[in-house]
Amino acid sequence: MKPNRSLIITLLMSCAVLAGAQSKTTEALEKKYDAMAFFFYNNTLRMLNQQEDKAFDELIKDIEKMKFLMIKKTGEALSATGYKKVKSDYKSEAFEEIMTSRMDGKNFDIFIREKDNKTKAMLVLVNDDKNLYVLDIVGSIALNKVTELYKTIDSSSDIGKKIKAFANGGEDDDDDDNDDRKENPGKKH
Repeated sequence: MKPNRSLIITLLMSCAVLAGAQSKTTEALEKKYDAMAFFFYNNTLRMLNQQEDKAFDELIKDIEKMKFLMIKKTGEALSATGYKKVKSDYKSEAFEEIMTSRMDGKNFDIFIREKDNKTKAMLVLVNDDKNLYVLDIVGSIALNKVTELYKTIDSSSDIGKKIKAFANGGEDDDDDDNDDRKENPGKKH
């Protein structure tokens, strides 16, 4: 049985309200830049798996919870110097930078925090010229699957629309204006 989309959205938003940040730096970023935030437990991540893809279930099996921030870069906010400070702040919380890659015009910086030689937390910073996305994960995923997780979240019907609307300055990419009116009630459509 397919879950109802409005139920999924309600659950995701409820989790966002009830959840705290995994790291102090993530919490500070959310407050300082008025970030759009989503919070996922393992079971809410499974709800994104509408096609019941076994590979996706395997990908998220070691994620206990995850906070996803979307931050718009405006003016001096998160300039190159500001971004370096963000990375430094995460390092001061015992995160170690382990990988940097580039895909589709976005830079991916990946950090881990280990205890007793076991990965306890991961950070994925996805940085482009307009936005910063932060995946703050309690648990872990295979390093070669990080971009796959980001793509899955981005292409999820409901979350993907929110990401695209955020990246496009509040407008989504569909042809109707019904949800645009809900998202931007004061704007003429």
